[in-house]
Amino acid sequence: MTSLPPFHLAFPVHDLAAAREFYGNVLECPEGRSSEHWIDYNFFGHQIVAHLSPDAPRPAQKNAVDGHDVPVPHFGAVLSMQRWQALADKLTAKGVQFAIEPYIRFKGEVGEQGTMFFYDPSGNAIELKGFDDLNELFAK
Repeated sequence: MTSLPPFHLAFPVHDLAAAREFYGNVLECPEGRSSEHWIDYNFFGHQIVAHLSPDAPRPAQKNAVDGHDVPVPHFGAVLSMQRWQALADKLTAKGVQFAIEPYIRFKGEVGEQGTMFFYDPSGNAIELKGFDDLNELFAK
């Protein structure tokens, strides 16, 4: 797989202190610049920005994927399987409440992947995926 440039994602949060605790301490994302209205984070090599938006709606749509109700919209990162498993273990130990517990999706098929879903304190859904072979990310 070729090296990809980092993406940038700005998203609403209802409380910056809660976002700082979650992204900085629970997910252990290094904090970048910030102001009283937003905080930059290094999200697995990508730039995400939590913007204070107390009145932003909290979407609650779900789509069925591999027998699970996947929250839509969501964002996340694709990791090596080893890094994914270590993070799944760490988040479980920290008491993160999963919307979908860590498991292996499409087991035995092309594109087999570890996946887990959880919400930040503002209700933003996050998916973290793990692949043994990152070349299967877009495999059909």
